[in-house]
Amino acid sequence: MSLYRTAMSAKCHVLSHPLVNARLSQLRQSNTSSKDFREGIHDISLILGIEASRDLEEDTFQGQTPVGPFTGTTVKPKIGLTPILRAGLGMTDALLSLFPAAPIYHLGLYRGKVSLQPVEYYSKLPPVPPIDLCFVLDPLVATGGTACAALTMILDWGVPISNIKLLVVLGSKEGLEHVQTEFPDLEIWVAAVDPGLTPDGLISPGLGDTGDRLFNTMV
Repeated sequence: MSLYRTAMSAKCHVLSHPLVNARLSQLRQSNTSSKDFREGIHDISLILGIEASRDLEEDTFQGQTPVGPFTGTTVKPKIGLTPILRAGLGMTDALLSLFPAAPIYHLGLYRGKVSLQPVEYYSKLPPVPPIDLCFVLDPLVATGGTACAALTMILDWGVPISNIKLLVVLGSKEGLEHVQTEFPDLEIWVAAVDPGLTPDGLISPGLGDTGDRLFNTMV
């Protein structure tokens, strides 16, 4: 776990893994292509998904191999994926490879350039949650405002905070602490934490605009 772990809630898990560190270092480079950036986000998201799934409840069943009978297991809870548009889309395929039957509920939020406050522009959640556990996918948590807005929407939808996991590729210390202050019982899995924010609310040193880098729309 990262040194930031001690300053944060026990529910905030910061990965410390050489493969994650190397992949993230590649993503930080300003000359990394969109293709390589997408692949890196995918790879880190896959590791986050595996780590965040360690405590999932299991069901057992009786099966037969070519040699003899065995007792197998399946994941018991029905998992739902909630990527925050648009950058959260970069994490979705990795989580789908772990949970191929998971429904995907997109939440459209962007941060105002002046106010730095989240603005909702899309949500199509069904009237009643048909899932047991929700994985919220947000590659960057800078100020934490967008993540908090998304979490509030999911809580209002009817999913309790104990059944939500927030997966993050890179967060700022300030942003993660903001999320933890608002939702102290939330479980967070983050690949790495950067110490600061710029006056414009960008993570420093960060990754830049993840959405633009994912979809090759850098100006």
